[in-house]
Amino acid sequence: MFDLDLWREIFQSINKNRTRSLLSGFTVAFAILLFAILFGLAKGLENTFSDAFNDDANNAIFIYAGRTAKAHKGLQAGRRIQFKNEDYDYVKEEFSDKVQYITARIYRNVTATFRNEKNSYSVRAVHPDHQYLEVTSIKEGRYINQRDIDEKSKVVVIGRLVEEDLFLKTTALGKYINLNGIQYKIVGVFTDEGNDNEERIIYMPVSTAQRIYGNNDYIDQINLTYNPEMDYDEAISFGRTITNKMKDRFDVASSDQRAIRIQNMAEANKNVGQMTGALGIIILIIGFGTLIAGVVGISNIMIFIVKERTKEIGIRKALGATPKSIISIILIESILITAIAGYVGLLVGMGVLEWAGPMLETYFIKDPSVKPSLIIGATITLILAGSIAGYLPAKKASQIKPIVALRDD
Repeated sequence: MFDLDLWREIFQSINKNRTRSLLSGFTVAFAILLFAILFGLAKGLENTFSDAFNDDANNAIFIYAGRTAKAHKGLQAGRRIQFKNEDYDYVKEEFSDKVQYITARIYRNVTATFRNEKNSYSVRAVHPDHQYLEVTSIKEGRYINQRDIDEKSKVVVIGRLVEEDLFLKTTALGKYINLNGIQYKIVGVFTDEGNDNEERIIYMPVSTAQRIYGNNDYIDQINLTYNPEMDYDEAISFGRTITNKMKDRFDVASSDQRAIRIQNMAEANKNVGQMTGALGIIILIIGFGTLIAGVVGISNIMIFIVKERTKEIGIRKALGATPKSIISIILIESILITAIAGYVGLLVGMGVLEWAGPMLETYFIKDPSVKPSLIIGATITLILAGSIAGYLPAKKASQIKPIVALRDD
């Protein structure tokens, strides 16, 4: 049952001792403020790393061809490595049980025109699986399909910004775009979360590009995603196996780092995971250390409060107050101060993160924030800790004999 007299007495005590209450509250509020800011900054760093890799599939492997840096098997250094369709087929068949998606890439630069609008863009000739490696979302129409590859169709999929640049008064889907004097039908418009440059790209079937740009079977790059069931170490080992196999296929020295290069996202993700994990542990230790400091601070203040109110407690016991009622007064006061101060600290911390967010992007901290679950957990933890901090001195006070309390100076 709600005891109005009890609450009136608690608020009177807080009001009477404003300095003491403010100091108690400041200790807790400052602890929660630091806690919120630290975890917000950690989340901001995590967002930065996530955005850095969200342009491509997290399990992607990119195979690049270059020039040999060392002589090998009677072949001179400086030899250019040129991938062909047969190399794409080799990787696809040799590692079929470990490959999820695979595509070739051919790069070209073109001048695109539609009616009176003209601009320069990059063309990527790809296989259908490229959509999943690049994490491309289709806005309208469709992506390149296998039929386009088989028939060497003159079709393209354009980025959202290509449509905005050239198709000012109409939609692009179904229209024909001129690329270096050749007409291509637009079968799709895509969006990409990477950046604006990624949405100013034009995709076409790899077979179409090979027929038009040289009438050959050359490809510039082979990209794939490994089986997502692999862990990082398995994926890294898989990448090394591909490197060794491809070097053997092209008679490249095993120590030659330039002829055939592989970028394995598993290595980057593993390093980022280790770094963010270590950072998270450090921030967790600092954050909880800050909370503990706040709890210790309010505990010391509560001990002082009990000592200051020793005579008052003695009079209460002499008048018949039970140990339970004495504990309740001190405990509720402690919880109330802790809860209000903790909530204020959280609000200020969130406000600081919101205000500083745009400026922190300069330091590679994007959208710093704290999860609601973490906020609730920290608040509950602090209230429980405040309860314990108030209970221990309150229990000690309730056991003081009235005559001893009244004699205390």
